[in-house]
Amino acid sequence: MSASNISRYPVPDISDLPEDIKEKVLAVQEKAGFVPNVFLVLAHRPDEFRAFFAYHDALMEKESGLTKAEMEMIIVATSNDNGCQYCVVAHGAILRIRAKNSLIADQVAVNYRKADITPKQMAMLDFAMKVSNDAKSICDVDFETLRSHRFTDEDIWDIAGITAFFGLSNRMANFTSMRPNDEFYAMGRALD
Repeated sequence: MSASNISRYPVPDISDLPEDIKEKVLAVQEKAGFVPNVFLVLAHRPDEFRAFFAYHDALMEKESGLTKAEMEMIIVATSNDNGCQYCVVAHGAILRIRAKNSLIADQVAVNYRKADITPKQMAMLDFAMKVSNDAKSICDVDFETLRSHRFTDEDIWDIAGITAFFGLSNRMANFTSMRPNDEFYAMGRALD
C-alpha cells in the first residue's frame, strides 16, 4: 500500500525516522507482523508521536482494575460513536483477541447496549459515552452508579482517561484520513 493511501499527509519512510521512533516501530512490526498505519501517520511529527505514544502507554499498559478487553471495549464503542473507522477496525481486532471472542467487537461497535456484555461493562460503556459526548454533565450520580458495579475511583479515572485520549486519536485519524491496515480485519475472527 502506498503512503498516499493511508494518510492525507506525507508518511516518512521507516529508515528516515529518528532512532527512538524507528526502534518503537520496528518492535511493533516484530510483535504484530506488520506496522499499524497509526505509527507511520503520526511519525509525520516526531515530537507529537512521542507524546501520543507515551500517554497511550501510560493509560493502556499499566495495572488497572479494568481488564485489557474492557479497555478495548471503551475504545471500540466511543470510536464508533466518533465515526473513527481506523480505531473501530484496529481496536476491534485487539478486542476480539483480548476477549477471546470473535463476535464481541462487532456487537460493541454497532450497538453496545445489545452486545453480550455484563451489566458492569454496560455501566462502564454508558459512562464512557457520557465522557465522550457530554462530559460537562458528569455528576456524583455517575460515580455512585459505577461504584455500585464495584468500580473504584481509579477505575473511573481510567474509563474517562481512555475515552478522552481516544477522542483525540479518533479526531487525528479522521482528519488525516488514516486507513486501517487490511491485516486488522481478519485478526481474532476464528477464535471460538
